[in-house]
Amino acid sequence: MHDHYLVCGYGVKGRSAARALVDDGVDHDDIVVVESQPAAADEARTDGFTAIVGDASRVAVLEEARVREASAVIVAPNRDDSAVLITLTARELNPDTTIVSAVREEENAHLLRQSGADAAITSSEASGRLLGVTMRHPHLGEVVDDLLHTAKGFALAEREVGEAEAGGAVDDASGQVALAVVRDGRLMRYDDPSLGRLRRGDRIVGVPSDDSEAPADGGHANEAPADGAHANEASADGERP
Repeated sequence: MHDHYLVCGYGVKGRSAARALVDDGVDHDDIVVVESQPAAADEARTDGFTAIVGDASRVAVLEEARVREASAVIVAPNRDDSAVLITLTARELNPDTTIVSAVREEENAHLLRQSGADAAITSSEASGRLLGVTMRHPHLGEVVDDLLHTAKGFALAEREVGEAEAGGAVDDASGQVALAVVRDGRLMRYDDPSLGRLRRGDRIVGVPSDDSEAPADGGHANEAPADGAHANEASADGERP
C-alpha cells in the first residue's frame, strides 16, 4: 500500500471527504480509513474502503495505516484537540505528505497549521455563513451549495497554467471561469491587483466551462493544492449525522 489517501475519522465530514475523492476519480482501494468507533469502521468497509479501528493520534495505528507512504492525509475527528494530536503525529511520521485537517472553531485553525496541516477547514463557521447568505440571497446560497456537491451541475477544478497561457491575462484562461490563482503557494483572487500576467507554474482555480477544453499541457483538474496553499476549513471521528 503506497500513495494512498488516509482519512482519519469516518463521521459526517470524513465520509463526505472520502466520497469526494471517489467522485474525483480516486479508486476505493486507494483510500484507507482510520476510525476509533468499530461501527463507523464497519460502515467504511461497507462503503468499499479499507478500515482500521484505532486512535489515529497513536503512532502504531498510523504505522499500520502506512502513513509514511500516504500521498495525503485527511484529519476529520469530532474534536479540535484530537485533530491537533493526529496532525502532529502524521506530520512527524511523514514530513512530505499533504495534510488537510478539519477544525470546528476558527480560533483553533492556526494551531492545526502550526501542527503541520497544509490546510485547516473550519466547517461550522462556513455552514453558518452559508445559512446567513441563503436567508438573504436564496439563489446565491443555492449556487454555493451546488459547488459543494460534485454530483450536481457545478464543480470547482484546479490545474496548472498551460504554456500557451503563460504571459496572458487570467480572464483569457482556457476551459474554465477563473476564480483564483495559486502562485508560489499563495492563493490570489482573480481581481488581486498584484496578480498581473499568468506565469509558468501558476495554478488556476475555477469553474470548468462546458464549451471549452483546457490546454493539453495545463495539468489535471482537482489536484491537491500546490506547496503550502492554504484553504480554510472540515470534522468527524465519531461524529454522526
